[in-house]
Amino acid sequence: MRYPGLRLCPPAVSSTLPLGRAQPYRPCISAAWHISRSTFTTGGCERGRMLSAQPRSTAQGDNHSSRRNIHTTRSTGTKESLGRSYLYVPATAERMLEKSLTTNSDVIIYDLEDSVPPSPADKNSARGRLAHFLSSRAADLPPHERIAVRLNSNATPFFADDILQAMRLPCIRTLVLPKIHSAQDLDHVSEEIFVAYKGHKFRSPDSPPVQIVASIESAKAMYNLGEIAGWQSRYGPELGGKLSALLFAAEDYCADTGIIRTTSRQELLYTRSHIVVTAKAFKLRAIDMVCVNYKDLQYLRDECEDGRRLGFTGKQAIHPSQVDVIQSTFVPSAKEILRAARILKHMEKAHLSNKGAAGLALEGGGMEMIDAPMIKQAENIIRIAKAAGLEIPKVE
Repeated sequence: MRYPGLRLCPPAVSSTLPLGRAQPYRPCISAAWHISRSTFTTGGCERGRMLSAQPRSTAQGDNHSSRRNIHTTRSTGTKESLGRSYLYVPATAERMLEKSLTTNSDVIIYDLEDSVPPSPADKNSARGRLAHFLSSRAADLPPHERIAVRLNSNATPFFADDILQAMRLPCIRTLVLPKIHSAQDLDHVSEEIFVAYKGHKFRSPDSPPVQIVASIESAKAMYNLGEIAGWQSRYGPELGGKLSALLFAAEDYCADTGIIRTTSRQELLYTRSHIVVTAKAFKLRAIDMVCVNYKDLQYLRDECEDGRRLGFTGKQAIHPSQVDVIQSTFVPSAKEILRAARILKHMEKAHLSNKGAAGLALEGGGMEMIDAPMIKQAENIIRIAKAAGLEIPKVE
């Protein structure tokens, strides 16, 4: 997309750098489409208060909630955002949008993509409905850090209007971008963000950078995973957005690769592990796949625990009933917290005695050697526990 008289490349960038690497739009639904710019709705989205709804219990008969004594199903003003659950909310119905105001999910992803029928009329209607909701309910919205929108792919005719509308609403801090196959796709997205800042002046460059979540959905994306994770906007994070997370879209990935999904998840072990390691290499969050069996909360818990063991920092949810299970799983257990506290205390004593390692008694007998790498692990556990408002035991 080009805008007359607008210089897309900032002066600090070499003139030899190719401009506008945007891909041409490839309408995947219909060649006949028209979206009027006049349908955009301007919204203030001033940061609102949080509703005081009480957190829901997990499922009936779920006897695992005591494993993690969660005190913060809602934000309590902690400095660190945990990013455990990412709940999709379709923009297809006002009722679902209103219900989103009561969820305790760490992140709410208002969806303009897969949950909306593919016709231009439906896409336009969903976009307008979401804009009106976020503008008219500004006083009731959660903190902006919890608000995200999943746009349509940059290869569709809906992307340009989706991102412009999102940029008009400053309460939207995070953009979830589906079907990111390469760094060039992120360049395209970043160019549109830059245009919104400099061309349309929808937001002030002094506002927090737009966070970008790249959805990994194809074999090509996996092949290019390192360059995707290492991507940085040529305009800088303030004007071009900042990549903050990699998200795994398992069903799309299986459709692209021909992988057959099973309840064991073994067929996705390599892919999920590779996404986690690559995300951590570039200090990004790693968001695990959706559990499509949304009524079996025990299976969901197993899948959550599996994802956390692999190193994922959070998980997508497609139903509000999944949120509590996800959030109670993607935090350390009481046993893990106690062990971490003991490690830190023992190593503190060891360092005072000019020792670089120490022995830690195991529950079942025996001794475990602890040293510097285990300090880092323990510190991470305590940090997450504190952010979640969990009790840190005092040990001697």
